[in-house]
Amino acid sequence: MGAGIVFAGAVSELFAGTDPAHATGGRGGYGPLVPDPNGLLDLPKGFRYRVLSREGDPMRSGEGPVPSNHDGMTALAGPGAGRVWLVRNHENKPSGGTHRVPAVKGLTYDPEGRGGCTLLELDRHDEVLTERVGIAGTAVNCAGGPTPWGTWLTCEETEDKAGTNGYAKDHGFVFEVGFRPGHRTVPEPLTALGRFQHEAVAVDPRTGVVYETEDAFDHPFGLFYRFLPDRPRGGFDSLRAGGRLEAMRVPGVPDLSAVPEPGTAFEDVEWVPVPDPLAKQTPIRFQDFGRGGITHAQKLEGCYWGRDSVYFVSSYARSSEGSAADHYGQVWRYEPRRRRLTLVVVFGPDTAVELPGDSPDNICLAPSGGLMVCEDGGGAQHVFGVTRDGEVYALARNARNIGTPEEPEYGEFAGVAFSPDGRTMYVNCYEPGTTFAVTGPWRH
Repeated sequence: MGAGIVFAGAVSELFAGTDPAHATGGRGGYGPLVPDPNGLLDLPKGFRYRVLSREGDPMRSGEGPVPSNHDGMTALAGPGAGRVWLVRNHENKPSGGTHRVPAVKGLTYDPEGRGGCTLLELDRHDEVLTERVGIAGTAVNCAGGPTPWGTWLTCEETEDKAGTNGYAKDHGFVFEVGFRPGHRTVPEPLTALGRFQHEAVAVDPRTGVVYETEDAFDHPFGLFYRFLPDRPRGGFDSLRAGGRLEAMRVPGVPDLSAVPEPGTAFEDVEWVPVPDPLAKQTPIRFQDFGRGGITHAQKLEGCYWGRDSVYFVSSYARSSEGSAADHYGQVWRYEPRRRRLTLVVVFGPDTAVELPGDSPDNICLAPSGGLMVCEDGGGAQHVFGVTRDGEVYALARNARNIGTPEEPEYGEFAGVAFSPDGRTMYVNCYEPGTTFAVTGPWRH
């Protein structure tokens, strides 16, 4: 049994990003999970799933087997009515993952990199029409984010340089993956966005500013960044034109974990230029940001744009590992126009609602007005839902994860996303890599 996942704070604020979230209810859960006779995915009554893709199966492109370690993902409108593009990351490390992303001519950055992205094109019935490599030769592709111009920014969660772990090139970058006509992927990093242990990004559609989270593994922990592009109007390949990278400083708050109360707001957020964005000698989080230092946070993960703000997640903080305080997750909101940062939600454990689980990770807004949260912890793994009123319920459980908290199988969920029409939830099981399409009475 893991720590209880609970939520405190203005949960309804998280749903401010989409009109459907305002127009519909998102009230209550969907009932108890029903054991899956096939032993894959337990869902509430009335829901069903389809397996779209499994690691090791042949890709329809003939480029090789489906790669391992399914992680961050997005679902975007495809060519034709009801069609969907799924863009899926593969977090393959130097020695991890049975199946690497196959090297494809014209799409490979570093021949020694095992990670990358794959693309699935689905019809309106969630039948897979095509499946192919989107980019290859990258490393530890964890999350990322969609752009307003219809591409995917995939993030490398590593700082390995050329010569480390057998790599031929430096890693720790963001890459743009295009899959529409005229959006041909260029397998070269967007170096101006910095070299660090990237997790996720979100783009302000009005200004083109890119917000970035850093999931650093050791103390001092990661930073929250913004990239101000030289071509603020955006468009495919616009981020390659350069810009300025800055890191967030909250005066008097060196560690965000020290803030315990939802609703706490800081009106004087500062942005400090990063001394060396390419981290040629020193990782960015270790660099000298001058008087006042810089603000850190442990396990900065998910990041998304909602209406006039950017939201980002700290998956957990542990004082035993160097954080200022302990929590099981925070969600923060930054309002660029007001330069205001607010702690919106805190995850457990000190309220009455408890569920078996811990370490909230990827999050997404549901068309019904709910929030979906992927669990990344020990023991049983779930996708949890959260209502506007803060009610927490289990939406899915990995029926294959038979490990114990002491020796769990690594069956976390990742990459939860909804189709543009809101009828299907897509989600990955990290290992063994599996992509599911889940349908059911979402408007309940």
